[in-house]
Amino acid sequence: MPGQSLVAELSPSGRQKHRLVGSRLFADYWALTKPEVNFLILITTGIGFYLGNASEARPLSYRALFNTLLGTLLVASGAGTLNQYIERKFDAQMRRTARRPAAAGRLKPASVVVFGIALAVAGTVLLAAAINLLASVLAVLTLLTYLFVYTPLKRKTPLCVLVGAFPGAMPPLIGWAAASGNLTLQAWTLYALLFLWQFPHFMAIAWMYRDDYDRAGYLVLPHDGKARGRFMNCQTLLPLLALALLSLLPGLTGTSRIFYWIGASFLSLGFLYYGIRFLVNKSASTARRLLVASIVYLPLLFFLIVVARD
Repeated sequence: MPGQSLVAELSPSGRQKHRLVGSRLFADYWALTKPEVNFLILITTGIGFYLGNASEARPLSYRALFNTLLGTLLVASGAGTLNQYIERKFDAQMRRTARRPAAAGRLKPASVVVFGIALAVAGTVLLAAAINLLASVLAVLTLLTYLFVYTPLKRKTPLCVLVGAFPGAMPPLIGWAAASGNLTLQAWTLYALLFLWQFPHFMAIAWMYRDDYDRAGYLVLPHDGKARGRFMNCQTLLPLLALALLSLLPGLTGTSRIFYWIGASFLSLGFLYYGIRFLVNKSASTARRLLVASIVYLPLLFFLIVVARD
């Protein structure tokens, strides 16, 4: 009877079911934004803003910082969402990504696209209106190169790792531009640090999930065994060595040079140690340790730059 369906709808069990559906829907849309990636993006953007603001000797504007972080977060979330839309069929073939909302079909493709575009547009407009045009342009450039250059290259050439590192290193530039309205050598140093950091970080991921990537048709590593080994050695060791040297550069302008150089050297040598262990014995455990080391290294180095700058 009609009355019975209404009672069921209003009953505690019916309301509980609606809440459960709503929470699952929220969790799916939240997962589209790739929050685990956005965490590091927010850290590097915030530090770029702080250092850019300090370079201009201006009082720190918490409102501007909040708008910068929010705008960058929205654009990054839009990029992550649209990336999952573009790669949904390939993600469905990988164990690591098969449960993603778009890949699993829990959300309609049209809904994913609308959500992603809305996030990206909102972030772009916020940066342009509340911060400055340069920060907004850098965010849009990051979005476009990530989606339309790096993403399709993942199925064509292992050089996609190099190409993807360019937009991947953009967050500190966005933060710096937001705070100062320009880009200096110090800003580009932060960019270079993040650029180099991405190679060992991604090599660890690529090795751990190499079978998944191969199954889905991603060419993030060469298929030939010997070529794959040489590629991973170069993409891991050379950036780590360059990173160890470049990480000393911010100490030249700080007030606590010795403190910074000791800390930066300690972090870089630790990162290099796990990179070498991975290259000597490529296994799931050494790759996982290198991945953890990369996640620990980056925020600590950037915070060390801030501390030494003060």
